[in-house]
Amino acid sequence: MARKLTIGWLILAIFLGAIIGGVLGELVSVILPGGVVKDFFTRSISIGFSPVTLNLVLMTFTLGFTFKLNIIGVIGLIVAAYIVRWYF
Repeated sequence: MARKLTIGWLILAIFLGAIIGGVLGELVSVILPGGVVKDFFTRSISIGFSPVTLNLVLMTFTLGFTFKLNIIGVIGLIVAAYIVRWYF
């Protein structure tokens, strides 16, 4: 009997794949010596917006997020998608 893949599990798997890939990318940047290979694996793109503060006198909200994605993060996303497809 095949399991049904819900959108929540899919988002969780992609999110965890990106986080694990990002952490591995940062570890690789610490381990590798300087050079072209290190530059390739540590080059990243940041997507998002800086924190915005909304002051409502009684309370203050601060909202903002930034995604920093590197090559190893993309590999983590692909591996997570493959595992989700294989498991479900």
